[in-house]
Amino acid sequence: MGWSYETTAAMARLVFSGRLDKYSNLKIITHHFGGIAPMLEGRIGPGWDQLGARISDEDLSKVLKSLKKRPLDYFKHDFYTDTAVFGGVPATQAGLAFYDLDKIVFASACPFDPEQGPMYTRETLRILEDIDLPKADKVKIWHGNLEAVTGVKFPS
Repeated sequence: MGWSYETTAAMARLVFSGRLDKYSNLKIITHHFGGIAPMLEGRIGPGWDQLGARISDEDLSKVLKSLKKRPLDYFKHDFYTDTAVFGGVPATQAGLAFYDLDKIVFASACPFDPEQGPMYTRETLRILEDIDLPKADKVKIWHGNLEAVTGVKFPS
């Protein structure tokens, strides 16, 4: 469970450090649908919009003023993320609901499964196939978005 938290904490550090504003062309692909970010949308959104509104030893409202947009907007629109959630249907649904479709790339955490490779790939593909998305959107997730991010065209 630590990886999921650490992924999201690293994303927050990048946002609040101003690095995403300074290096606006930087493309970062987070693993495991961005960790726990989709489940924390309320905290990342309206929760962090209140930084500095509570009594604190430090005026945290300065942090928000230093950013070019809301923390939630960085999470949802500035990070790319992958589909590697160890075959978890609810995690996949949360990730698809949270991130822009153009920011999602296929991954399966291969070879870290009980079959040492094919299980999570097979399950991730099955989950994506079963989700009610147009075929063109599935193609974007399977390879189109990664091609756009990397500039590399994969053989069909």
